[in-house]
Amino acid sequence: MLKLLPYPQSVKLMRGTYLLPKQKPLSAIKVTQTNADPKQPEGYGLTISKSGIEISFRDADGLRAASATLRQLLREHGRTLPCLKIHDWPDFPRRGVMLDISRGRVPKLETLLSLVEKLSDFKINEFQLYTEHTFAYKKYQRIWQSWGALTAKEIQTLDQRCRELGIDLVPNQNSFGHLRYFLEDTKLKKLGELSEPFLAETKDFLRRPTTLAPNHPGTLPFVHGLYDELLPNFTSNFFNIGGDETWDLGKGQSKKIAERKGKSRVYLDFIKKLHREVSARGRTMMFWGDIILKQPALIRELPKNIIALSWGYEADHPFETEAAQFAKAKIPFYVCPGTSTWQTIIGKHDNGFANLRAAANAGKKLGAVGYLNTDWGDGGHPQPLAVSWPLFAAGAALAWNSKSRAEKNLAAILNREVFGDSTNTVAQAGLKLGHAHQKLGVKALNETPLGTVIAAPKPKELELFCRNGLKWFAKIPAKKIRAALAEIEKQRAVLHRAENSMLTEELDLAARMAAQSCKFMLWQQAVTAKKTDKAKGLAQQGIRELEKLERDFNAHWPLRNKATTKHCSPFLKWRMEDYRRGNWS
Repeated sequence: MLKLLPYPQSVKLMRGTYLLPKQKPLSAIKVTQTNADPKQPEGYGLTISKSGIEISFRDADGLRAASATLRQLLREHGRTLPCLKIHDWPDFPRRGVMLDISRGRVPKLETLLSLVEKLSDFKINEFQLYTEHTFAYKKYQRIWQSWGALTAKEIQTLDQRCRELGIDLVPNQNSFGHLRYFLEDTKLKKLGELSEPFLAETKDFLRRPTTLAPNHPGTLPFVHGLYDELLPNFTSNFFNIGGDETWDLGKGQSKKIAERKGKSRVYLDFIKKLHREVSARGRTMMFWGDIILKQPALIRELPKNIIALSWGYEADHPFETEAAQFAKAKIPFYVCPGTSTWQTIIGKHDNGFANLRAAANAGKKLGAVGYLNTDWGDGGHPQPLAVSWPLFAAGAALAWNSKSRAEKNLAAILNREVFGDSTNTVAQAGLKLGHAHQKLGVKALNETPLGTVIAAPKPKELELFCRNGLKWFAKIPAKKIRAALAEIEKQRAVLHRAENSMLTEELDLAARMAAQSCKFMLWQQAVTAKKTDKAKGLAQQGIRELEKLERDFNAHWPLRNKATTKHCSPFLKWRMEDYRRGNWS
């Protein structure tokens, strides 16, 4: 059986095999550029017969895709290849992955180079690094230095390698909302719509100032400075300016103008100003579409040379309804699902796979020009890349062929192409870890208790992310918590029997964190039930295990990431403090 990913549009197996010669194997491959077969952009044909290998392609991207398929066949079958005919082309012209680097985990250049090289073999042709404050802007070292940041030289190196791989490295700098750490700076605070936190509508967390005041005279000069320093490091013709979740807008400096014109109009006017700045720098602007979708009548007023990013991360997200608004207005758009890894630590793969497929179906139906698979880091970004890889691979398959059965043979492909695991067990364990949350029998948006219990912020701080973590113990029976813990430990045992590698170690560290969520809930239940001796024993064990986990996590961190774990895993100490106090309030 062939185990290729992305799944080709058409594969016909023929009788027989072809033995690639040891001497001068390239001489056995005939390569022909043609406009005849197939007719779709990036299309290619690949024929393996008893007499040799033939590749036909339309352009360089088609040849690159054919080569990727042939390399996968060689890794799967070695020198003895099955005879076959493949006719192949992508459903989405732009097939991307976006990695959040602003919530606590900034990967090293070597990590990013390795990532894009693997993504290119899955026919990904776009890569974005979601950035708030983690590019090394010369004027703002005081803001990014404790987080780590990618330098101009590192971006240039990554950009060059991406171009060699046929990947467009698209700059991504949020330019309206999500600028908390810039706006906490004393010199920039004046640019914020608000200067102080405010209680969210649900009354259970504080929203920190994150949104630029569009009418402040210093706002556009600030944005100019970011663009002028960031953009020259990228060769892409595109630029994602963000623009999502502008929670503060109309509540502070722009309140009067918003009352007169309407908040949505204020938003649109500033988006147009950003568009002029981006266009003046020779780029096509992308922006997240959530805010403009609240007033669909304004969509037709968007510039026509703009790209809207229609995003949503639940299995039942209404991609078709939302994307139809952009299609109706003839605004080019992407569909943007996600990996469902954030605030889960080991994943929520059932939701992730369904979300990826829903986006692909809607995007294909409505003519999306791109498919961008997003990997966020809410709550400190404790989850490693190893947890995201099954969703990266499935998303790549669906972006190429929206009808593909992305989960079929996924474990075998991941073991071969990503984990390099000859025991053929690591990917299976990772996939099962991503479904372990189901044992708990509860559901919530953008989280699982396995992710948010251990990472819950201190209650008095009223932080947004992982805020539900300390409440889950009262909603889940101990029997179900123990079942989830048993599943996690079962898969950890599988990982320990496999070949040791960096990715295997990452999966195990993530699984250990998820296991601690279960153990912490069991301790909370013992405290509530006034089972003092049991609670004391669980606390002592928990402290020992968390101390060991923190040491191991800190030791692994510099192998893959910049800076330190300061912004990623402070919660390990918070849980130890809870154990020592004997409560969690």
